[in-house]
Amino acid sequence: MKVDVLNIKGEKLREVELPSAIFEAPINIDLMHQAYTRQMANARLGTHETKVRSEVAGGGAKPWKQKGTGRARQGSRRAAQWVGGGRIHTPHPRSYEQRMPKKMRQAALRSALSAKAADAGVVVVDDLNLVEPKTRLMAEALTNLVGNATVLVLLPEKDQSYEIVMRSADNLVDAKVLLAGYLNIRDLFGYDKLVLPVKALDALVANLG
Repeated sequence: MKVDVLNIKGEKLREVELPSAIFEAPINIDLMHQAYTRQMANARLGTHETKVRSEVAGGGAKPWKQKGTGRARQGSRRAAQWVGGGRIHTPHPRSYEQRMPKKMRQAALRSALSAKAADAGVVVVDDLNLVEPKTRLMAEALTNLVGNATVLVLLPEKDQSYEIVMRSADNLVDAKVLLAGYLNIRDLFGYDKLVLPVKALDALVANLG
């Protein structure tokens, strides 16, 4: 698959061939859904907690004698039917972690990138160098490249250029900057367009084969 290579003014410079193993892979919806569900589950803290009857204050003495009162028998005011009593079948701290083999995660990303490319959602830029870390400069560059669409910018490595681009995009609510090694299914589908400097293609090949 060939796509145009643009400069930060949105002008076409040349064409580049996207790696077919990554951008023309079979699109597996079930695999992508599994990867997305896993990522969302692993992001959960699982710190919710409620008290059972052994943890609430009070109780100790039997509310009234077992027989002869005409009322239902009660053993403790800490039981769940009492106001202030313990809770039953309520949440407690737990891990929501889901496991997924690395090769399956990589296949899910290849599938998602292929779907994004098939939908004309991949924009390749020759270089994303900004003169200085200014939100205005970043906003102008992204508008030239993708218009009003939300955008995920993928950079090959953490260098001086990365720091400038990252700081410039910090205040843009519809843009996010990410290293190629941290590409994930949630961010990939969370934005309309994927902006890739040419060097980032090599990083994707190294990470995804």
